[in-house]
Amino acid sequence: MLNSIKQFFEQNIAPDSQQDLEHSLRLATAALMVEMMNQDHKVQDEEEQAVRQLLQNKFGLDAKETGELFELASAEAVKATDYYQFTSLIKDHFNPDQKRRVVEQLWAVAYADGDLDPHEEHMVRRIAELLYVPHNDFIRAKHAVLDSMAE
Repeated sequence: MLNSIKQFFEQNIAPDSQQDLEHSLRLATAALMVEMMNQDHKVQDEEEQAVRQLLQNKFGLDAKETGELFELASAEAVKATDYYQFTSLIKDHFNPDQKRRVVEQLWAVAYADGDLDPHEEHMVRRIAELLYVPHNDFIRAKHAVLDSMAE
């Protein structure tokens, strides 16, 4: 399913085969961020930079690795017919706090260009539902991003 990104992580991050699930989870998270960036059908530089920065910070990658992951996640998101292949991995293997952080990162990408498109808001809401993130955590994640932007 996620072979190209899995291979990227095996070669660059953790060659240990026990990490396969971790790699797939990272890809799923990255692909959702890339998909969020594309929701309003006009990718702004700020959105792409936000995704790259979130990937670099979340996974501790250098700039080259971040670029490769971004490209692989972009390709995987284009091939995906729905979010299920990504959200099912996250839903089944992330704890509630990790799921809330994924939703928070999606909000950060959605707000990166300073404008929240209705399609972006719908996607964050839909992903939160698929991850079984409670509504109050969905709202807290949104406010955490808005508060960080105001600072």
